[in-house]
Amino acid sequence: MLELPDWQRSLTADFGPPAPGHYRTAPEDFRVDEQLDFIPEGQGEHLWLRVEKRNLTTLEVVRQLSRLCSVGQRDIGYSGMKDRVAVTRQWLSVHLPGRQAPEGLAGALAELGIQVLEQARHPRKLKRGVHRTNHFQLRLSGDAVQREDFTPRWEALCRQGVPNYFGHQRFGAGARNLQRAQAVLAKGWRKRDDRQGMMLSTARSFLFNELLSVRLQEGSWCCPLAGDTLMLEGTQSVFAVDSVDKALIERAAAMDLHPTGVLWGVGELAQGAAAKYETLLRQRHPALCEGLEKSGVKRAQRALRACLISPSITHEDNAVLLSFALPRGSFATAVIGELIDHPDTA
Repeated sequence: MLELPDWQRSLTADFGPPAPGHYRTAPEDFRVDEQLDFIPEGQGEHLWLRVEKRNLTTLEVVRQLSRLCSVGQRDIGYSGMKDRVAVTRQWLSVHLPGRQAPEGLAGALAELGIQVLEQARHPRKLKRGVHRTNHFQLRLSGDAVQREDFTPRWEALCRQGVPNYFGHQRFGAGARNLQRAQAVLAKGWRKRDDRQGMMLSTARSFLFNELLSVRLQEGSWCCPLAGDTLMLEGTQSVFAVDSVDKALIERAAAMDLHPTGVLWGVGELAQGAAAKYETLLRQRHPALCEGLEKSGVKRAQRALRACLISPSITHEDNAVLLSFALPRGSFATAVIGELIDHPDTA
């Protein structure tokens, strides 16, 4: 069965491996605030709620809203899944055509540890993946933050960006989600066995991390190669390049654009120098690659690098407080894993 390897870090060559450290020793040490590009219009069939939750998953909030509002879980929308052991803020929507929210809804949610911060009507359901960024406030402690190289490590990440790994939580405790994905793909993926597509996502995430690790080892994770598909910073816009010139190299160095890696699926393979990494994936993990292709999921691209947005650091007595934002889909644990040695980080 597949297990998670020790994927390559970006700072090891300059600083060596990080020292042991701690994070999320309490929910308040891991704060996340989901940021949208827009606000609800103030009218419509959907009630939008901006909530703060503690020690709850997003799906647990969905289940409680479904029960309290007497609607199906499909009638509730959210953009991103937020961590359980954390204090997180995000919007959710509830389809309530022609009726008001149940009396006492905010109070009932508060008793469950869910605070309603704002509410407004909107014509449409909140869809997955529409938020722009997540803002994080993280408290780290332990031996790592006491070392002289901690702040230089942080500053290096602010300059060069962070390897855009999928976090270990994507693969489940003990890599159980990954092993389930392997089993589902081996017998032939069916929608009824994976209604949310989580097994497909898990397998694609694992293959992406494998590719990114190799490019980190070879020093090409930030540098465009012939045949790469590049993504513009701050957007999901991509374009392929047959060759690489000085201008592209300079734009990548300025973090205006990023090389991408494949989210495996049906579609044409990369060409040129970038092709060898996809060939290597197929050689190492033929069953996963073939299973994903047979499922019919379409090939997509993900940036190999994520930029820290508005980063800052505050030193406390025996800890540091980090503040930064990341594009949607990027994991704070990928940042933490570059700074401390902890089993739960990528």
